Formats: sequence, C-alpha cells, structure tokens
Amino acid sequence: MRYLAEGLRLHVNGLDYAILAIYFAVVLGIGFAARRSVRTSLDFFLSGRSLPAWVTGLAFVAANLGATEILGMAANGAQYGVYTVHWYWVGAIPAMVFLGLVMMPFYYGSKVRSVPEFLLHRYGPASHLLSSVIFAVSSVLIAGVNLYAMAIVLQALLGWPQWVAIVVAGFFVLAYITLGGLSSAIYNEVLQFFVILAALIPLTVVGLKRVGGWDGLSDTLTASHGDDFLSAWGGTGIGHPNPLGANWLTIVLGLGFVMSFGYWTTNFAEVQRALSARNLSAARRTPLIAAYPKMFIPLVVVLPGLIALAVEPALGKAGSGLSYNDAIPVLMRDLLPNGVLGVAVTGLLAAFMAGMAANVSSFNTVFTNDIWAAYVRRGREDAYYLRVGRIVTAVGVVIGMGTAFIASSFSNIMNYLQTLFSFFNVPLFCVFIIGMFWKRATAAAGFWGLLSGTLAAMVNYFWFYKQGVVGIPSDQGANFVSSIVAFVVGAVVMTGVSLVTRPRPAEALAGLVYGTTSPGMAEPPAEGDSAWYRSPALLGWGAVVLAAACYIPFSL
Repeated sequence: MRYLAEGLRLHVNGLDYAILAIYFAVVLGIGFAARRSVRTSLDFFLSGRSLPAWVTGLAFVAANLGATEILGMAANGAQYGVYTVHWYWVGAIPAMVFLGLVMMPFYYGSKVRSVPEFLLHRYGPASHLLSSVIFAVSSVLIAGVNLYAMAIVLQALLGWPQWVAIVVAGFFVLAYITLGGLSSAIYNEVLQFFVILAALIPLTVVGLKRVGGWDGLSDTLTASHGDDFLSAWGGTGIGHPNPLGANWLTIVLGLGFVMSFGYWTTNFAEVQRALSARNLSAARRTPLIAAYPKMFIPLVVVLPGLIALAVEPALGKAGSGLSYNDAIPVLMRDLLPNGVLGVAVTGLLAAFMAGMAANVSSFNTVFTNDIWAAYVRRGREDAYYLRVGRIVTAVGVVIGMGTAFIASSFSNIMNYLQTLFSFFNVPLFCVFIIGMFWKRATAAAGFWGLLSGTLAAMVNYFWFYKQGVVGIPSDQGANFVSSIVAFVVGAVVMTGVSLVTRPRPAEALAGLVYGTTSPGMAEPPAEGDSAWYRSPALLGWGAVVLAAACYIPFSL
C-alpha cells in the first residue's frame, strides 16, 4: 500500500470534524481516569491483574482490529475474494481457542508478566533475552505499520500531510498510555471496538443495498471473476492455480497451523490483554470471548471489499488510478453522507490507534521487565521501573513514527506484516509448543530452535523466493511456505540439540510443561465463575462449531 488514490478526497464538514474532536477528547479522558489506578508497575503493565473477562475479551479482539484488518483484509477481499475468510475461520478461531483452553493456564498460572518471561522460566536467560529482543523489534515495526496506514488514509481522505497525521496520532497514543498504562489502552480499545463497528456496519449495509443485496453482489462478481471467487475452497487443489497463490495444504499448514498459532498464542500484544484479567478463569475466557465477534468481522471487513469491487470494477486494474487498498475509502467516498462520514473516519482512526497502542503497551512491558530490569538495572525499587516504563512508552512511540516510514517502502502492508509474523512469531511458537509438551527439551534447544527457525524463514523468503530459486506464485504464498519452513527447521534443531544436551530437573518444570501443575495453575474459580455458561471449554468448543458452520455457505 504505497498510496491511496488522489481522487478519494472526502468532502468533510464541521460536523465530521466535531465527531473527530469528541472522540479524541474521550480518549484522553479515559487516560486521565485510568491514571488514578496506577500506583505500581504491575498496575501500569498489567492493570494490576484486575480486569473482568468481558473487558479483556473485547480488548483482545480490538487490539488486532487495526490496519491489517480494516484496509488489508478489505483489499484482500477485493483481490482474492472469499478466500480471505481463511484468515479468520482457519487462521484465527482455532488458535484463539487453543490459547484459551491449553496455553493460558501456563501463562497465567506461572504469574509471568510477559511471553518472553515464560521462556525464562522454561529455558533460561539465553532464550529469554533473544525472544525479548526479537519481540521488542517486531513490536515497534508493527506499530509503525499502523501509523503509516493511518497517515496515508488521512492524507488521501482529508488532505493532511503524512507527517502531521503520524505525529498527531502518535501523540494521542503516547498521552493515554503514559497516563493510564495498560488499563487506559484496554478501556480505549473497548471503546474503539464499538466505534469501529459503528463505522463499518453502516458502510456494509448501504453498500450491500447499492449492489442489490447478496444475490446482486454474487451475480456481478461471478460474471466477472468466476464461481471460485465466492468460494472459500474452490480452486485450491494442489497444482490448481488461483489468485491467492496457495493450495489447501499450504492454507491449512502454513496459515491455519504454524502462522496462525504462532501469532495468536505467542504475540504478547494479544496475550497481554488476557494476562491483565482478574483470575485464571477470566484469563482463559478472554480469547474465547474474543473469538465470537472475531467470527463475524469478515461481514464488515471482507464483504465491503467485495462490494467495492462490484461498485468500482476498475479497482486494482492497471491505469485505473485505484488499487485494491482503496476499497474501503472508495465506499466511504461514494456512499456515506456527512455525519456518518465523520463516524467512519473516526472508526478508521480508532482502528489504527488500537493497533498501535497494543504494540506500544506490549513493547514497554517487554523492554522494561525482560531487558532493562532483567539484564541492565536489577533489583531497583518498583517506582523506578514504573518511571522507566513511562519513558520507554515515549521512546516506543517515537521509534514507531520512524518505522512508519520503513513500512512505506513496501507496496502492500498485509504482505509486510505476514512476512514479519513468519520471521518472528512462528519460530517462537515452535519453541513454546515443544517446550510445553516435551519435558526433554533443554535450555540450549530453546535458544538454537528460536534462532534457527527465524534464520530459516528469512533465508526462504529473501533467497529462495525473492531470488527465484523456488517458484512461489505470490508474496502471501511465500509467507505460508516460510512459516512451514521456520517451524520444521526449528523443531528439527530443537529435537537434535535436546538429545545431546542435559534437560532440567523435573521439579524445575512444575507448571511449565503439560501434565505438571503449580499452585497458580490450581487456582480455584472466583465467585460466580462456576456457572455452566462461563465454562472455558464450553465457550471454546462452541466457538469452533460456530466457525465451522460459518464455512458451509462459502464452501459449496
């Protein structure tokens, strides 16, 4: 996404700007209100582990509802069609359920403050430091993506210079996180979730009416793009070409397993929301509650991409001046009146700010606790680390502004982000999952598995794919393959190293390996958490069944 078309300038008026101003005022107000609850570093970094499940669940899904979701997935919908739902029903729901049912007891029960800290307990300082550095780097890179996406949208839609948009949004994110810490970020994400829906639902409804409902949309796109364009699995047989450049095997293994599980189960920007829950039961329910709205997000993100293609058939065609990334802005320009337009622009801003805030708040936690406090300044008073956390927040925002310009060098933000995930999250998931289920995995295996998996993904992408050594049809297909390579190489290296090095004593692995327990993991449910409808297992399997049911009309 290098730019948005110049012809997308919106005719906003005072009412639209008033809606924007009210939103920014509320965002800062939440920051000031949350400031009163921040007394310790635990309050700042994990909200004192005091938030209810419904709050952390909505924040969990909102933290992901950023640039990739709004612009990237709508663009993918316009370019690839219904194939894009794989990123939700294969590439998100199963992993979110696995996180809630299987992994959260390990995270929350061990009382860790971050994902890298779990590696410290399981493998030791070498893996801990390497994962902390990798995560800190990836966090500010992804934060920059959200800033850059927002900047180009505001430049095209409102005429704001890119640097002005980057500085303004960065300032507001910095202000409310520095004031209220994670609590401020989470409560703002809950607000942003509803603002985003308030922007996208009218856009979808009006757009669907414009094209004659689902039947009119289906007839238009089938006539121009074929039957497979509106099918989730059509044309994905091995050896069968399709626009996505991936077959069912790479979709299931590359996206559905290693990339999806790597992102949702080890990305601290998401897991941090669950760790802030008030007890283990609430922490386990957090990703499961988030899975329900996540299943229906395609209706307000992917569907508008399809509608935009029907409304503007020239979308993405050479010489049209419109790229697939213009799908949402095209609908905003053509369909929304003033007032509603202000809500839509505010919804886009909310999405970008939620994505950036999630990464900045996780960056300050990992850098302060896992790098600064663990290896640079140990044993200082709690107030010192609270001050460091606020300073690091400012540093993270400034670095994010810089990495926003790195993102501008990539032609497609979705490809850029998926590449980062295959480099960083997939090797981390490999190390986590093997360490959780195999007591024999050693400290040396954790370090070399993480390093080799990361390097293998980079070699596959930059050498085998970019240099044409292996023919892969698209960047997305290359990312799926890189994910598989990273997981396989990391697993093989971990197995080999574990067999020639000494494992840790069994008693040191209590609560860190499946089949063992710690006092924290045996925590009884809080009062009122025992109701049958609050069961994590019931919520989780219900989400899986509902996601599978969603596939039926798109698979026939």
